[in-house]
Amino acid sequence: MEILRAFFNIILYRPIINSLVLLYNYLPGHDFGVAIIALTCIIKIVLFPVSLKSIKSQKALQEIQPQIKEIQKKFKEDKEKQAKAIMELYKKKEINPFSGCLPLLIQLPILIALFLVLKNISFDSGSIEPSLLYSFVTPPSEINPMFLGIIALTNPSKSLALLAGVFQFLQSKMVEPRSSSRKIEDFSQAMQKQMTYIFAFMTVVILWQLPAAIGLYWLTSTIFSIGQQYLIFHHQKNVNLTRNY
Repeated sequence: MEILRAFFNIILYRPIINSLVLLYNYLPGHDFGVAIIALTCIIKIVLFPVSLKSIKSQKALQEIQPQIKEIQKKFKEDKEKQAKAIMELYKKKEINPFSGCLPLLIQLPILIALFLVLKNISFDSGSIEPSLLYSFVTPPSEINPMFLGIIALTNPSKSLALLAGVFQFLQSKMVEPRSSSRKIEDFSQAMQKQMTYIFAFMTVVILWQLPAAIGLYWLTSTIFSIGQQYLIFHHQKNVNLTRNY
């Protein structure tokens, strides 16, 4: 357990708290919320290869839905053969059906680290445990907990929670499987559509009582992901059009 705690501190906790302090010290305005937004963008850029693979996999899953339906229809009475045929299709198309979960699994420890960082910063006095900072990071004389002067980052923010839920919904809708007819929509598609609403709702519920800083990180991360998905989908669409010509 001590090894895991030490690994967590070295890989996530200390880099995050030092990065936030550096950004807070050097970005114009000395706004801790702006520092969180900047750090979120940096994290998303670093994790872009993982996100790219996940987004492409989700898009590919969307595109092979007609083939999956054919397999389900062909092996309607034999679930074992149906599952085997679908897995062979995934293998043939080089698709990992679980790759969409990877970014979420990576996000969780980052959120935990950010939450612990907020607990260990005294916004009233601006004091930070000196042992947590690298030698080249100067402790700020004070830390203003207000984002843009209107949102207290240490308190829950219902507006940020609601915004995060809305953008989470939009992000999920972008990769939601589409069916040409509601009559042929299978159970898995219907379930995934339901999860789009459930996940957005759970986002609001989770962030409702957490510090606004967590909501700001989540909202920024989701908006960044929407931009990534749009650019990737737009690029793939142009590539497909070029191939057709």
